[in-house]
Amino acid sequence: MTAVPSPSRPRRARLAFGAFGAALVVGWIGSLAGVLWHAARDRAEPADAIVVLGAAHYLGRPSPVLRSRLDQAVALHARGVAPVVVLTGGTAPGDTTSEAAAGFAYLRRRGIPADALLMEQEGRTTSESLRAVRTLLADRGLTRVVLVSDPFHLLRARLVARRFGLYAVTSPALGEAERLAVLVRRHPVYLLSESVKAPIAWLTGR
Repeated sequence: MTAVPSPSRPRRARLAFGAFGAALVVGWIGSLAGVLWHAARDRAEPADAIVVLGAAHYLGRPSPVLRSRLDQAVALHARGVAPVVVLTGGTAPGDTTSEAAAGFAYLRRRGIPADALLMEQEGRTTSESLRAVRTLLADRGLTRVVLVSDPFHLLRARLVARRFGLYAVTSPALGEAERLAVLVRRHPVYLLSESVKAPIAWLTGR
């Protein structure tokens, strides 16, 4: 009986490399689908707190990106989704106030009482902010949150929040599923970036 020759070492290496590459592609496609799934619909449900991820401001005036997140928080609070809104974001180089403080002032002008607002003013990244939010809420016995951010950012934010022990659902700042195609056309690089960052967040919590 003639023995079947085993694949050569270079061939085995090529097969292993091909399988690894295929797994990466499949994983990336799954991540891309997850980013779009979270972007497409408001999944807010009754929670302990609404958490607004920070963004830029101009001398205390929220940028359009931050304002859209804050407006979504106002809408959720008005619906009675949660009694507390947490504003996140530290002070960027050159600024004199934090992203959280800019958001606090905006929500006060929109009629949300000060005793319904909490601030996390140290975080400069999603991970830093959500770690601090976990501590801030844990001191009050709160764990269930609705995360508000840009649609394509939400999957990564949710993965990080869950690694820190928060039960998190998501609510996109631009909100409606029919806008998704427009967002994809306008921000393809942002979409692709988040589809890569999300698996890294799942693995590392960052």
